[in-house]
Amino acid sequence: MGRRKKQSGFEALAALPWPLGLVAGIVGYLVVRYGIGWWFSHQGGMLSQGFAQQSSGAFAPLAWMLLGICWLAALCSYLGSRSRRRFLETRTTLESLAAGGWRQFEQLVGEAFRRQGYSVEETGLGGADGGIDLMLRKDGRRTLVQCKQWKRQQVGVSVVREMYGLLAHHQAHAVKIACIGTYTKDAERFAEGKPIELIGGEELLDMIQAVQQQATAQPTAISARIEPVFGSADSTASAKIATPSCPRCGSALVQRRNRRTGENFLGCSQFPREGLNNDA
Repeated sequence: MGRRKKQSGFEALAALPWPLGLVAGIVGYLVVRYGIGWWFSHQGGMLSQGFAQQSSGAFAPLAWMLLGICWLAALCSYLGSRSRRRFLETRTTLESLAAGGWRQFEQLVGEAFRRQGYSVEETGLGGADGGIDLMLRKDGRRTLVQCKQWKRQQVGVSVVREMYGLLAHHQAHAVKIACIGTYTKDAERFAEGKPIELIGGEELLDMIQAVQQQATAQPTAISARIEPVFGSADSTASAKIATPSCPRCGSALVQRRNRRTGENFLGCSQFPREGLNNDA
């Protein structure tokens, strides 16, 4: 089992969605710049009151520094998110999935699950040799993911057995293993009847192409939406003028259906009363 790598505060901020980094910077700035002084001003004693009067200016550089660090982390988060999206959009073949290092492969798999509605955490428990690479959360369920960028070697049963052992240790509900190639027969037999999903190269490529098509279809659906058009009084009047009328009596023509042939035709709205008047 891999040990969790120590993560600095900046790396933790950069791992958050970038809007949270912006909000954290603003909140931190307000707390340091004004919140500390406000708290001391409500405490008794001359020392607290004096500290409260001096705190606003004294903590200003620290507040600006905290704001800058949070916003820089938010920028890194935004650039990383955009880079992962672009990297996923360019993966169209198994060879393209194999391009890049194991870290990019983990990010690719994580982005694919993120587009499926999962909350994705890059745990740092894995690495090039194995372990838990991603932790997914959705609908109250936790799923462990290991990514194998093996280009020639099949994923064996030992990897599947190791991940199954980590399932109970981390109190997760399921395990997913994603690779570029295939799995051995022993690995497939071991996964049968267990909450383990083996995602081979072809299945992974299908999943990536599905989320690519979903992202492409969303703007199309928005642009294809039909909005109601409210005409003005002038346009309504012109529409009434353009309505065809009966050449015999001047009444409006309406669409009728021939009972014998089933064909549609325009007939006088006053028929058959019109025929009676003409006969008279």
